[in-house]
Amino acid sequence: MLLATAAAEPSVSPDALFAQAAAFDRLGRDESAQAAYLQVLKLAPDHVECLTALGRLLLRSGRRTAAKTALGRVLALRPGSPAAHVNLALAVSADDLDAARAHYLEALKLDPQHREASQGLAILLLRAGEVDRARARARIGGLGQALPSPYRGQGRAISLLLLQAAAGGNVAIDRFIDDRVFARHTLATEFYDPALPLPPHDLVFNAIGDADLCGEALDRAALVVAATAAPVLNPPARVRATGRAANAESLGRLPGVTTARMREWPRAVLTDPAAEHVLAEAGFRFPLLLRAPGFHTGEHFAKVDTPAELRPALDQLPGATVLVLEFLAIQSPDAHFRKYRVMVVGPSLYPLHLAVSQHWKVHLFTAAQDERCLAEDRAFLRDMPGVLGERALASLGSIVRELGLDYGGVDFALDANGNVAVFEANATMIVPPPSEDPRLRYRIQPVTRIEQAVRRLLADAARQTASLA
Repeated sequence: MLLATAAAEPSVSPDALFAQAAAFDRLGRDESAQAAYLQVLKLAPDHVECLTALGRLLLRSGRRTAAKTALGRVLALRPGSPAAHVNLALAVSADDLDAARAHYLEALKLDPQHREASQGLAILLLRAGEVDRARARARIGGLGQALPSPYRGQGRAISLLLLQAAAGGNVAIDRFIDDRVFARHTLATEFYDPALPLPPHDLVFNAIGDADLCGEALDRAALVVAATAAPVLNPPARVRATGRAANAESLGRLPGVTTARMREWPRAVLTDPAAEHVLAEAGFRFPLLLRAPGFHTGEHFAKVDTPAELRPALDQLPGATVLVLEFLAIQSPDAHFRKYRVMVVGPSLYPLHLAVSQHWKVHLFTAAQDERCLAEDRAFLRDMPGVLGERALASLGSIVRELGLDYGGVDFALDANGNVAVFEANATMIVPPPSEDPRLRYRIQPVTRIEQAVRRLLADAARQTASLA
């Protein structure tokens, strides 16, 4: 009621409006909370508590740019606040790790025992390879145990233990976990202390998805899983088997499936003058592809057409090891490359998109946007069986069974013989929110279908626990 009358009654207190906004926030009414926070800021632009709450809400919903604006203003108003530095560090961490680290360090200058700053800095130190410093800081931040997130629902929550890797490479699962339904505890498994009890939980979701990047985290996650009797989605052992090279071998043996020859080598082998001979003996011919393990969306991924291009390409890639891939020239008769993505939720397949490009490195964000290509995408989303055919669907079913994941995805093309040529298959596949482009509104329903399927997967697993209790 305050919100409805605030504009007509200038005497309404910003603090009273803020209390209403905070109540909306606690109840999980995000749109109402945001509108109320903005109304407060119209009356009191420098209301620190409101700016902070709005920034956290925006950050939680993935609107990082707007969150950085709000939380940056808080820091300008309260430069001596450790919490202000921590909140801004969280907002910038996806784009600027150096800036995030600087904010955590500043927070710890102001309060050497600050728990959230210690947690954030420990994660950044681990990603930078400063393992001993990371573990020391993690102990101060209490990262050896699972950390709770606020539950904003009413009645009994579904208790979810979420396993993540501090080093990154996690499943983008946050948008599927409604905090009005799930009470979540998150455990960074690299810091897991088996001596500490796990929180009560109805199910476990292993959100560590990148087997090439997160070996230690997955091994530690296996210890967590061994300590619980709750259902586990995406068991660590299954994810551990989905590295790029491992998939190339295991999936390539399936009927109707093609994979590129792939092998991981120490950088020193590939920079040696005898590298061309070593590659040839292993069955590799130019052109070939080089990839730094643990990266996605085409980052640190290069095509090498001749031996002379090998060393310059290696110089552009990070890491001590490099994946070498056979180049599969799977072009359609129109000279375009096509990449399909299907999501795996439980035993079912859901079409997500078809990207068409003139470049061998195909991604949705660089795909052609002309009407002909969008029409192909629409057809795939509307009738996946009709577009792919029974043979390809059967091959995809074999891939799903081989992976054994509860949640994941497969990127693939169809070769000239109708085989499923797998580019990638693992748990880290992203379901991007639909673009606001009116031409792409047809993607909203397929994405919504996937979101609903994931939520059902989580709820059904939790009910399994309840039925056994």
